[in-house]
Amino acid sequence: MKVSGFTFVRNAIKFDYPVIESIRSILPICDEVVVAVGNSEDGTLDLIKSIDSPKIKIIETIWDDSLREGGYVLAVETDKAFAAISPDSDWAIYVQADEVFHEKELPKIKAGMEKYLADKRVEGLLFRYVNFFGSFDYIADSHKWWKNEIRVIRNDKQIHSWKDAMSFRKNGKLLHVKDLHADCFHYGWVKHPAVMAQKIESFNKMWHDDEWMETKFTKVDEFDYTNIDNLIRYEGTPPKVMAERIKRMNWEFSFDPTELVKASLRIRFLNWLNNSTGWEIGRFKNYKLLKD
Repeated sequence: MKVSGFTFVRNAIKFDYPVIESIRSILPICDEVVVAVGNSEDGTLDLIKSIDSPKIKIIETIWDDSLREGGYVLAVETDKAFAAISPDSDWAIYVQADEVFHEKELPKIKAGMEKYLADKRVEGLLFRYVNFFGSFDYIADSHKWWKNEIRVIRNDKQIHSWKDAMSFRKNGKLLHVKDLHADCFHYGWVKHPAVMAQKIESFNKMWHDDEWMETKFTKVDEFDYTNIDNLIRYEGTPPKVMAERIKRMNWEFSFDPTELVKASLRIRFLNWLNNSTGWEIGRFKNYKLLKD
Protein backbone atom coordinates (compact mmCIF):
# COMPACT_ATOMS: atom_id res chain seq x y z
CA MET A 1 0.00 0.00 0.00
CA LYS A 2 1.36 3.40 -1.00
CA VAL A 3 0.17 6.59 0.66
CA SER A 4 0.64 10.18 -0.48
CA GLY A 5 0.02 13.28 1.57
CA PHE A 6 -0.94 16.57 -0.04
CA THR A 7 -1.53 20.16 0.98
CA PHE A 8 -1.31 23.73 -0.27
CA VAL A 9 -0.11 26.93 1.35
CA ARG A 10 0.47 30.63 0.71
CA ASN A 11 1.77 33.34 3.04
CA ALA A 12 2.32 30.87 5.86
CA ILE A 13 4.62 33.22 7.77
CA LYS A 14 2.48 36.33 7.33
CA PHE A 15 -0.62 34.58 8.65
CA ASP A 16 1.20 32.32 11.12
CA TYR A 17 0.00 28.98 9.75
CA PRO A 18 1.28 25.87 11.56
CA VAL A 19 2.05 24.34 8.16
CA ILE A 20 5.35 22.81 9.25
CA GLU A 21 3.55 21.03 12.07
CA SER A 22 0.76 20.02 9.68
CA ILE A 23 3.16 18.39 7.25
CA ARG A 24 5.25 16.72 9.94
CA SER A 25 2.12 15.29 11.53
CA ILE A 26 1.43 13.09 8.47
CA LEU A 27 4.99 12.33 7.33
CA PRO A 28 5.31 9.07 9.35
CA ILE A 29 2.50 7.34 7.43
CA CYS A 30 3.23 8.81 3.99
CA ASP A 31 5.58 7.70 1.26
CA GLU A 32 5.56 11.26 -0.09
CA VAL A 33 3.95 14.59 0.74
CA VAL A 34 3.14 17.01 -2.08
CA VAL A 35 3.10 20.67 -1.06
CA ALA A 36 1.69 23.22 -3.50
CA VAL A 37 3.37 26.48 -2.51
CA GLY A 38 1.58 29.51 -3.88
CA ASN A 39 3.15 32.84 -4.81
CA SER A 40 3.69 34.45 -1.41
CA GLU A 41 4.64 37.79 0.11
CA ASP A 42 6.94 36.17 2.66
CA GLY A 43 9.43 33.30 2.88
CA THR A 44 6.88 30.48 2.66
CA LEU A 45 8.78 28.61 -0.06
CA ASP A 46 12.02 28.62 1.96
CA LEU A 47 10.05 27.59 5.04
CA ILE A 48 8.73 24.48 3.30
CA LYS A 49 12.17 23.74 1.86
CA SER A 50 13.53 23.75 5.41
CA ILE A 51 11.66 20.54 6.25
CA ASP A 52 14.37 17.91 6.40
CA SER A 53 12.68 14.98 4.66
CA PRO A 54 13.23 13.33 1.28
CA LYS A 55 9.49 12.64 1.21
CA ILE A 56 8.65 16.30 0.52
CA LYS A 57 7.74 17.16 -3.07
CA ILE A 58 7.23 20.88 -3.70
CA ILE A 59 5.34 22.32 -6.64
CA GLU A 60 5.21 26.09 -7.09
CA THR A 61 1.88 27.58 -8.12
CA ILE A 62 0.34 30.93 -9.00
CA TRP A 63 -3.00 31.68 -7.38
CA ASP A 64 -5.75 33.07 -9.58
CA ASP A 65 -6.88 35.96 -7.39
CA SER A 66 -9.81 36.64 -9.73
CA LEU A 67 -11.56 33.52 -8.38
CA ARG A 68 -13.26 35.43 -5.59
CA GLU A 69 -16.60 33.68 -5.36
CA GLY A 70 -17.02 31.25 -2.49
CA GLY A 71 -13.29 30.77 -1.91
CA TYR A 72 -13.03 28.61 -5.05
CA VAL A 73 -9.33 29.39 -5.47
CA LEU A 74 -8.66 27.20 -2.41
CA ALA A 75 -10.22 24.19 -4.14
CA VAL A 76 -8.21 24.91 -7.31
CA GLU A 77 -4.97 24.89 -5.31
CA THR A 78 -5.99 21.71 -3.50
CA ASP A 79 -6.60 19.99 -6.83
CA LYS A 80 -3.17 21.07 -8.09
CA ALA A 81 -1.53 19.33 -5.14
CA PHE A 82 -3.71 16.22 -5.52
CA ALA A 83 -2.93 16.00 -9.25
CA ALA A 84 0.80 15.96 -8.47
CA ILE A 85 0.84 12.88 -6.23
CA SER A 86 2.37 9.67 -7.56
CA PRO A 87 0.01 7.82 -9.91
CA ASP A 88 0.70 4.52 -8.16
CA SER A 89 -0.41 5.72 -4.73
CA ASP A 90 -3.46 3.97 -3.31
CA TRP A 91 -4.60 6.57 -0.81
CA ALA A 92 -4.07 10.30 -0.36
CA ILE A 93 -4.25 12.00 3.03
CA TYR A 94 -5.13 15.69 2.89
CA VAL A 95 -4.09 18.20 5.51
CA GLN A 96 -4.70 21.93 5.33
CA ALA A 97 -2.05 24.37 6.54
CA ASP A 98 -3.87 24.90 9.85
CA GLU A 99 -4.70 21.24 10.56
CA VAL A 100 -2.68 18.70 12.52
CA PHE A 101 -3.11 14.98 13.14
CA HIS A 102 -2.21 13.75 16.61
CA GLU A 103 0.46 11.03 16.60
CA LYS A 104 -1.86 8.74 18.56
CA GLU A 105 -4.23 8.69 15.57
CA LEU A 106 -1.66 7.62 12.97
CA PRO A 107 -1.86 3.83 13.64
CA LYS A 108 -5.67 4.06 13.40
CA ILE A 109 -5.46 5.97 10.11
CA LYS A 110 -2.99 3.53 8.58
CA ALA A 111 -5.02 0.52 9.78
CA GLY A 112 -8.15 2.02 8.24
CA MET A 113 -6.46 2.49 4.87
CA GLU A 114 -5.24 -1.11 4.97
CA LYS A 115 -8.64 -2.43 6.06
CA TYR A 116 -10.56 -0.75 3.25
CA LEU A 117 -7.91 -0.94 0.54
CA ALA A 118 -9.66 -3.76 -1.34
CA ASP A 119 -13.18 -2.48 -0.67
CA LYS A 120 -13.74 -0.25 -3.69
CA ARG A 121 -17.03 0.99 -2.29
CA VAL A 122 -15.00 3.09 0.13
CA GLU A 123 -13.96 6.30 -1.60
CA GLY A 124 -12.81 8.19 1.47
CA LEU A 125 -12.32 8.13 5.23
CA LEU A 126 -14.10 10.44 7.64
CA PHE A 127 -12.61 12.26 10.63
CA ARG A 128 -13.98 14.17 13.60
CA TYR A 129 -13.05 17.82 13.12
CA VAL A 130 -11.86 19.40 16.38
CA ASN A 131 -12.01 23.20 16.19
CA PHE A 132 -9.68 24.94 18.64
CA PHE A 133 -10.60 28.54 19.36
CA GLY A 134 -8.71 31.45 20.89
CA SER A 135 -6.02 29.29 22.47
CA PHE A 136 -4.75 25.74 22.46
CA ASP A 137 -6.86 24.96 25.53
CA TYR A 138 -10.39 25.47 24.23
CA ILE A 139 -12.61 23.89 21.59
CA ALA A 140 -15.59 25.53 19.87
CA ASP A 141 -18.47 23.25 20.77
CA SER A 142 -21.52 24.42 18.86
CA HIS A 143 -23.86 23.14 16.18
CA LYS A 144 -22.62 25.95 13.92
CA TRP A 145 -19.15 24.41 13.52
CA TRP A 146 -18.27 21.59 11.13
CA LYS A 147 -18.14 18.29 13.00
CA ASN A 148 -16.86 15.81 10.41
CA GLU A 149 -14.60 16.12 7.37
CA ILE A 150 -13.15 13.79 4.74
CA ARG A 151 -9.37 13.84 4.99
CA VAL A 152 -8.36 10.59 3.26
CA ILE A 153 -9.41 9.85 -0.32
CA ARG A 154 -8.58 7.26 -2.93
CA ASN A 155 -6.14 8.25 -5.64
CA ASP A 156 -9.01 8.62 -8.08
CA LYS A 157 -8.74 11.63 -10.38
CA GLN A 158 -12.52 11.79 -10.70
CA ILE A 159 -12.41 13.10 -7.12
CA HIS A 160 -12.00 16.85 -6.77
CA SER A 161 -11.86 19.42 -4.01
CA TRP A 162 -15.29 20.92 -3.31
CA LYS A 163 -16.31 24.55 -2.85
CA ASP A 164 -13.69 26.31 -0.68
CA ALA A 165 -11.66 23.11 -0.21
CA MET A 166 -13.70 22.08 2.80
CA SER A 167 -14.18 18.57 1.43
CA PHE A 168 -14.28 16.40 -1.72
CA ARG A 169 -16.74 15.07 -4.26
CA LYS A 170 -16.54 12.60 -7.14
CA ASN A 171 -17.98 13.89 -10.42
CA GLY A 172 -19.99 16.30 -8.30
CA LYS A 173 -21.49 13.52 -6.15
CA LEU A 174 -21.03 12.75 -2.47
CA LEU A 175 -18.24 10.35 -1.58
CA HIS A 176 -19.02 7.02 0.09
CA VAL A 177 -16.95 6.95 3.26
CA LYS A 178 -16.14 4.99 6.38
CA ASP A 179 -15.87 6.74 9.72
CA LEU A 180 -12.45 6.19 11.31
CA HIS A 181 -13.54 7.73 14.62
CA ALA A 182 -10.25 9.62 14.56
CA ASP A 183 -9.60 13.31 15.14
CA CYS A 184 -8.28 16.06 12.88
CA PHE A 185 -7.23 19.10 14.92
CA HIS A 186 -8.07 22.47 13.36
CA TYR A 187 -6.05 25.44 14.63
CA GLY A 188 -7.28 28.04 12.16
CA TRP A 189 -8.86 30.11 14.94
CA VAL A 190 -5.80 30.09 17.21
CA LYS A 191 -3.63 33.09 16.35
CA HIS A 192 -2.59 36.40 17.86
CA PRO A 193 -5.69 38.66 17.60
CA ALA A 194 -3.83 41.05 15.26
CA VAL A 195 -2.79 38.23 12.92
CA MET A 196 -6.29 36.77 13.08
CA ALA A 197 -7.74 40.10 11.97
CA GLN A 198 -5.40 40.14 8.95
CA LYS A 199 -6.34 36.58 8.06
CA ILE A 200 -10.08 37.35 8.26
CA GLU A 201 -9.61 40.30 5.90
CA SER A 202 -7.55 38.21 3.45
CA PHE A 203 -10.09 35.40 3.45
CA ASN A 204 -13.00 37.75 2.87
CA LYS A 205 -11.23 38.93 -0.27
CA MET A 206 -11.37 35.33 -1.53
CA TRP A 207 -15.16 35.27 -1.13
CA HIS A 208 -16.21 38.79 -2.08
CA ASP A 209 -15.53 41.49 -4.68
CA ASP A 210 -14.04 44.92 -4.05
CA GLU A 211 -17.44 46.59 -3.72
CA TRP A 212 -18.51 44.18 -0.98
CA MET A 213 -15.21 44.66 0.85
CA GLU A 214 -15.62 48.43 0.63
CA THR A 215 -19.22 48.55 1.85
CA LYS A 216 -19.68 45.47 4.03
CA PHE A 217 -16.34 44.59 5.60
CA THR A 218 -15.24 46.34 8.79
CA LYS A 219 -11.50 46.37 9.22
CA VAL A 220 -10.20 45.98 12.78
CA ASP A 221 -6.76 45.94 14.34
CA GLU A 222 -7.46 42.87 16.48
CA PHE A 223 -9.98 40.05 16.20
CA ASP A 224 -12.53 39.82 19.00
CA TYR A 225 -12.37 36.31 20.42
CA THR A 226 -15.28 36.94 22.77
CA ASN A 227 -17.76 36.61 19.89
CA ILE A 228 -18.38 32.90 20.48
CA ASP A 229 -21.40 30.99 21.76
CA ASN A 230 -19.92 27.87 23.34
CA LEU A 231 -16.47 26.63 24.36
CA ILE A 232 -15.25 23.58 26.25
CA ARG A 233 -11.80 22.92 27.66
CA TYR A 234 -9.60 20.48 25.76
CA GLU A 235 -8.68 17.77 28.24
CA GLY A 236 -6.28 15.75 26.10
CA THR A 237 -2.59 16.08 25.37
CA PRO A 238 -1.49 18.19 22.37
CA PRO A 239 0.22 16.65 19.35
CA LYS A 240 3.97 16.44 19.92
CA VAL A 241 4.64 18.44 16.75
CA MET A 242 2.73 21.37 18.30
CA ALA A 243 4.78 21.53 21.53
CA GLU A 244 7.13 24.35 20.51
CA ARG A 245 4.37 26.42 18.91
CA ILE A 246 2.27 26.17 22.04
CA LYS A 247 5.22 27.35 24.15
CA ARG A 248 5.60 30.38 21.86
CA MET A 249 1.98 31.52 22.27
CA ASN A 250 2.39 35.30 22.65
CA TRP A 251 -1.09 36.56 23.48
CA GLU A 252 -3.51 36.35 26.36
CA PHE A 253 -6.79 34.50 25.92
CA SER A 254 -9.31 35.02 28.68
CA PHE A 255 -12.42 32.88 28.77
CA ASP A 256 -15.45 33.76 30.88
CA PRO A 257 -18.43 31.46 30.19
CA THR A 258 -20.80 34.10 31.54
CA GLU A 259 -19.79 36.45 28.70
CA LEU A 260 -20.40 34.06 25.83
CA VAL A 261 -22.51 35.43 22.99
CA LYS A 262 -26.04 34.17 23.47
CA ALA A 263 -26.91 31.87 20.58
CA SER A 264 -30.37 31.74 19.07
CA LEU A 265 -32.93 29.49 20.74
CA ARG A 266 -32.64 27.08 17.80
CA ILE A 267 -28.85 26.77 18.12
CA ARG A 268 -29.05 26.39 21.89
CA PHE A 269 -31.60 23.59 21.50
CA LEU A 270 -29.48 21.83 18.85
CA ASN A 271 -26.38 22.16 21.05
CA TRP A 272 -28.25 20.66 23.98
CA LEU A 273 -29.71 17.84 21.88
CA ASN A 274 -26.37 16.86 20.39
CA ASN A 275 -24.47 17.06 23.69
CA SER A 276 -27.17 15.21 25.64
CA THR A 277 -28.17 12.48 23.19
CA GLY A 278 -25.67 12.49 20.34
CA TRP A 279 -28.47 13.16 17.86
CA GLU A 280 -27.75 15.57 15.04
CA ILE A 281 -30.64 17.35 13.39
CA GLY A 282 -30.19 19.71 10.48
CA ARG A 283 -26.39 19.46 10.31
CA PHE A 284 -25.12 19.44 6.72
CA LYS A 285 -23.21 16.28 5.80
CA ASN A 286 -21.07 16.27 2.69
CA TYR A 287 -20.69 12.49 2.49
CA LYS A 288 -22.55 9.19 2.44
CA LEU A 289 -21.63 7.04 5.39
CA LEU A 290 -21.21 3.35 4.63
CA LYS A 291 -22.45 0.98 7.31
CA ASP A 292 -20.43 -2.05 8.38
